[in-house]
Amino acid sequence: MNLSTIVVVRKGRSACIAADTLTTFGDVRLDSKLDAHHSKIQTFGKTHMGIVGSAAHTLVAERAFNDKDVDADFSTRDSSFDTLIRLHPILKERYFLNSKDSEEDPYETSQIDAVFVNPNGIFAYFSLREVYEYTRFWAVGSGSYYALGAMHAVYDKYKSAKDIARAGVEAGATFDTSSQLPFTFKSVKLS
Repeated sequence: MNLSTIVVVRKGRSACIAADTLTTFGDVRLDSKLDAHHSKIQTFGKTHMGIVGSAAHTLVAERAFNDKDVDADFSTRDSSFDTLIRLHPILKERYFLNSKDSEEDPYETSQIDAVFVNPNGIFAYFSLREVYEYTRFWAVGSGSYYALGAMHAVYDKYKSAKDIARAGVEAGATFDTSSQLPFTFKSVKLS
């Protein structure tokens, strides 16, 4: 499903997360002018996160990542993985997650893909609880291929993480039918 363009970029001593603002339900498009909660970026402590996939993930994440039993910590790759391990049974038990995707999958899926940024860097996690830390940029969602190409093209030319992120989201919004401007962003200073 992953209908969005959400990117993370680090450059120099700063990092940025940026996202389009369109929500889709099949063929129905919910423009940011009509959606009171159109930002796809959520904040948990010092971490700003953008989640792609089902619109339900937003409300679930707001509750689950603030749950004391999850004890969310996204400060490093390892602490993020541990958080996702604690999160998975709670998603199944309290939020009725359908953890079946494909019989070939080696693990149950959390059905959530996300990118996130905090003072320690830029990261992503994927539905089988894979966690990656990136050195320059990354993107998730249906517009991610366009965003990755755009950010690759401008990374060495642009000086700020925000400008690189903007190029990525604008490319996604231009070419992906499930992404649309305006975009929202959050920036952080890196430790």
